[in-house]
Amino acid sequence: MLILVVNSGSSSLKYQVRDTDTREVLAKGLIARIGEGDVPDHHTAMLLLSEQVRDAMGDKRIDAVGHRVVHGGERFSQPVLVDNEITRAIERLSPLAPLHNPASAMGIRAVAEQYPGVPQVAVFDTAFHRTLPERAWRYAIPQALYRRYGIRRYGFHGTSCAYVSEIAAGFLGIPVDRFDGIVAHLGNGASVTALKEGRSIDTSMGFTPLAGLVMGTRSGDIDPSVLVFLEREGYTAEELDDLLNRESGLLALGGAADMRELTAEADGGNGQAELALEISAYRLAKYIGAYHVAVDGAKAIVFTAGIGENDDPYRARVLKHLGALGVRLDEEANASPSKDTRRISTADSAIEVLVVPTDEEEAIAEATAETVLAAGRE
Repeated sequence: MLILVVNSGSSSLKYQVRDTDTREVLAKGLIARIGEGDVPDHHTAMLLLSEQVRDAMGDKRIDAVGHRVVHGGERFSQPVLVDNEITRAIERLSPLAPLHNPASAMGIRAVAEQYPGVPQVAVFDTAFHRTLPERAWRYAIPQALYRRYGIRRYGFHGTSCAYVSEIAAGFLGIPVDRFDGIVAHLGNGASVTALKEGRSIDTSMGFTPLAGLVMGTRSGDIDPSVLVFLEREGYTAEELDDLLNRESGLLALGGAADMRELTAEADGGNGQAELALEISAYRLAKYIGAYHVAVDGAKAIVFTAGIGENDDPYRARVLKHLGALGVRLDEEANASPSKDTRRISTADSAIEVLVVPTDEEEAIAEATAETVLAAGRE
């Protein structure tokens, strides 16, 4: 099947056309700066996308469209065919992902105009984490707040996590339902997930993607009383949101959100950049240690996404904290420029350490094709 994969952001629209039979990428592109100049809205962006796809594919017909949707709340535990009610449900979840879900709903409506009659599928980032046990997802707050507002841990990067865990299990020669491991999805947004028998049982992100690790511009875990204190000092809700999501993390600690820039600064003797990298690596190592316990002994630690796949000095920073777990780094394998799935631990390491390239677009395309075929539509 030919699947158009759409990732709608608040100000951008990224797409790929994937052939799920051959696994080829037939077209891809990015419509940026939506809301500015010549691209005033998602409707216009979709017009541009359709033109680009037609130019690249000629007479070939799109069989289905798969959408990455960040937040599926408690309702969605798997990909679903989109109809008007599903679109409204995605919009109703917008308070949980205000920068992402509204854009996804706009993208779905724009696709319906440009590709009438073509089935659409919503693939949710949160769905993979619906297997979290209550001891992991529940916050220690009054139950009325959970019941009224859905305040609980949801987790994100689920599509990537599901994809790389299957690749990792295959690399280790075991079925995915026997994979007990830890997946570190490290990009500008970063999370770490504990998997038991291939299922998510704990994850660092929570009610929103803010919690957990130190990220490019996000604080990660912080004492909630800090927010109460700042509110009493005059900060508004909007200012606190900007502070924690856009002005914190590596940017606040080291002066740059880009790991490559920080590494160059640290290598040049910048103490703040060095401290930022160490705080980030230490936070991740603590989570890995905790999740090693959560899964009753991890078979593997998996690094993925932009930083996880490409930043060998950062991987080494993290792993140096894990000697107590018997983790041993193969420095030569770690420094290899290979883009393939590979082992970077030594033969005597107590836990395998892998680098697994993620491909969320392929995962979304496969999930879309399976959902459409299961519904008897092609």
